[in-house]
Amino acid sequence: MSRIGAFFDVDRTLVSCNTGRLFLRDLRRRGEISLIRTLRALIWMAKYHLSLIDLQHVATKLAAQMEGWIERDFAERCRGWVEAEVLPLVVPGAHGQIEKHRAEGHVVAILSTSPTYVTRPIADALGIEEVISTKFEVVGGQFTGKLVGPACVGKGKVYWAEDLGARREVDLAQSWFYTDSYTDMPMLERVGNQVIVNPDPRLRRTAKRRGWPVQDWRQAAAPATPATAATEIRA
Repeated sequence: MSRIGAFFDVDRTLVSCNTGRLFLRDLRRRGEISLIRTLRALIWMAKYHLSLIDLQHVATKLAAQMEGWIERDFAERCRGWVEAEVLPLVVPGAHGQIEKHRAEGHVVAILSTSPTYVTRPIADALGIEEVISTKFEVVGGQFTGKLVGPACVGKGKVYWAEDLGARREVDLAQSWFYTDSYTDMPMLERVGNQVIVNPDPRLRRTAKRRGWPVQDWRQAAAPATPATAATEIRA
């Protein structure tokens, strides 16, 4: 028997920030990245947000720059940073919505472009069982400079969600997806239940046109049950 999934984006959905920008700021503060590389990365992020750049290409380039890094060191660094700077930014409404899906027996998953080393500590803190995110290839404890499969962005999110669906017998047509970004349209169109959380302007307009519910988790608690989301706050 197929199960229902509940997929949660991270940046500006579960947490109030863009974790990529926050991580760049931390690297810059520590002197581990030049100003030019910081500005280049910020430009990439802005272009991606406006659908002006292929983030698959960007993720491939970033993975190449990590060739030879020690995975264990990077994972420990990311976990400490997430615990100190990201977890305090989890939005209030996230906890209740995750718990309601868990209570209904749904397969709860993070579905994020951010690498696993960032999303796994968030999932552990929120009690989320599955983590779907961009993966870097590791051989002998070191990054090879390659991605494992496509980056978890755009159609890549659909690819990895379908992979989970096959492994856990999750029916995406009955499942839920929570996100803030228009760049997640492929996944929004793949699931049966779309919930828009603190959206960017383009996604807000799309949600209004399609009748998708729009919620703000920054201050208010989530709806009483997942099943009522479609009749709650509309754009």
